[in-house]
Amino acid sequence: MRTEIRFLLAVVLMIGVLVITNVMFPPVPVEERPGYVPPDTTQVVEGAQETGVPGDPSAPAEQPATGAQAPDPLAGVLGQEEPELPVDPVESGSHVTVQGPLYEFTFSTQGARLVAAQLPDFPSFAMDGPVQLIHGGDGAALGTRIPLGADTADLSTLLFDVEPSDGLRLTEGGGPRDLAFVYQHPTSSFRYEVVYTFRPDGYVIDVTNRITGVDVNVDWVLTDLGNGIPFNEQKERDEVRAAAYVINHQQEGISSELLSRVDTPTIEEGPLLWAVFKSKYFMIALLAGENEAEGAFLGGAVVRPTLAENQASVAVSQSVSNSGTVQYRLYVGPQDFSRLEALGSDMQNANPYGWKFMRPIVRPFAGLIIKILKFLHDNLSIGYGWVLILFGVMMRIVLFPLNQKGMKAQMRNMAVQPLMQEVQAKYKDNPEKLQKEMMKLYKEHGFNPLAGCLPMLLPWPVLIALFFVFQNTIELRGVSFLWLPDLSAPDPYFILPVFLGISMFLLQWVSMRSMPTQNPQMKMMMYLMPIMMVVIFFQLASGLNLYYATANIATLPQQIYIANERKKQAAKPPLSMPDKGTE
Repeated sequence: MRTEIRFLLAVVLMIGVLVITNVMFPPVPVEERPGYVPPDTTQVVEGAQETGVPGDPSAPAEQPATGAQAPDPLAGVLGQEEPELPVDPVESGSHVTVQGPLYEFTFSTQGARLVAAQLPDFPSFAMDGPVQLIHGGDGAALGTRIPLGADTADLSTLLFDVEPSDGLRLTEGGGPRDLAFVYQHPTSSFRYEVVYTFRPDGYVIDVTNRITGVDVNVDWVLTDLGNGIPFNEQKERDEVRAAAYVINHQQEGISSELLSRVDTPTIEEGPLLWAVFKSKYFMIALLAGENEAEGAFLGGAVVRPTLAENQASVAVSQSVSNSGTVQYRLYVGPQDFSRLEALGSDMQNANPYGWKFMRPIVRPFAGLIIKILKFLHDNLSIGYGWVLILFGVMMRIVLFPLNQKGMKAQMRNMAVQPLMQEVQAKYKDNPEKLQKEMMKLYKEHGFNPLAGCLPMLLPWPVLIALFFVFQNTIELRGVSFLWLPDLSAPDPYFILPVFLGISMFLLQWVSMRSMPTQNPQMKMMMYLMPIMMVVIFFQLASGLNLYYATANIATLPQQIYIANERKKQAAKPPLSMPDKGTE
């Protein structure tokens, strides 16, 4: 098989791998998931007590028909014989709203649960209105279960009193404010209090639960995190790929699982630093409290499938302090790198950049790139489109010395090639002498086969990191630039991918024109590589196309300079072997 054909086949295979892996993970249709437990059961997941993650957190208690008497969920554990507490599923519970500059949260007095969470600064591209982070119905978050004696009480069906009863309105520049829910049992001293503390300038909610009036020790509580995050992006396939729960184990580190793959009940053993539901750009996270004396770690998590596709219920266990309190933090908001980093415990890596095997390399580059882009945007007061153009030029300037060094090393290596061929021909029958003379040749002329390649490879980690940054960074979501409606989405008119291909062809054309001899492989590459880049990049974020096209144009002056140097080198007399006399 000819070299050109082998090379063409290799390129075709590369294209196949790159394109197919981009579309090989479609959503998995689920008609009925195995291992699903209907929501009216109180079954405890097998092995939960042994692992320290008790109870089934996922399913709410069975609701009676309208007007019927519902059994008191605390009757058995508090020693009552007759059911109490009438519950009307239509009229039970009322809603209170907490409005701030960044969010609008809706809580129900039934169970003191979070039933809606909207972010007014971020429009939803899949539904009318702003982004919604809580599924309706059984998807409400922050329902609580507690063990009392031999039984487990589900508090999510109880009616709490709330103060202030009309909710909260937080204004920019104001201080933190509390929303307090209190349940007092009508025939005993049992009291359960939940206090949510909000700040107008952030998405973090401080939560304190307090239990009083019980004769038995309460060692843990189980807090429901909900069923996941509703889809808010135009491409459902992207959301399916991103929808996952993520945990950070104290010793074992971060791990995640796609919600589409949750088909059996699972125990995630602790201690955990946090547990997260994430979508492509948003997350709901439950983090351990900051005070280690009050329990700096979460006990573990129980994960269960639901009938709904791409959803799963997750609940987190937490230990109760000697004073009867449980403290934790809740983050409900965008995946803003700086905000997540400020939370600590590697929260910024809850939505990791890159495939697992690449993360050790991509992660530091991704973090640095995001910080640079935000710095340029905030300090120069320019849009992210211009930031990407500026960043592309800056990268070319920073890498110019390395690229120049690599190009000169390539020219030096090319000049030594005839001498290498002469030595190889002369000592082809004497391998030991050949190796000795080759090493001597390398030393005399500074030949290094890798010197011309390594500087050229340095931009690739940056390019790979940029690919993942532009696909998942909230700062670019919905940001328009010139004709581009969204820098995180592909160019709808394919202008940038075509321009990128043209710029790459121009770079290779300039380089090839300066070569002393025409290389058939390089000539094929000059025509094939731009086409391949257009095919690959037309589906990628327009921000990535913008950066790469800018970098190509900024490289042209350097490429022209190197081409002129090659011509000067070609005009010099060829190198010759030193005269060593007669052997």
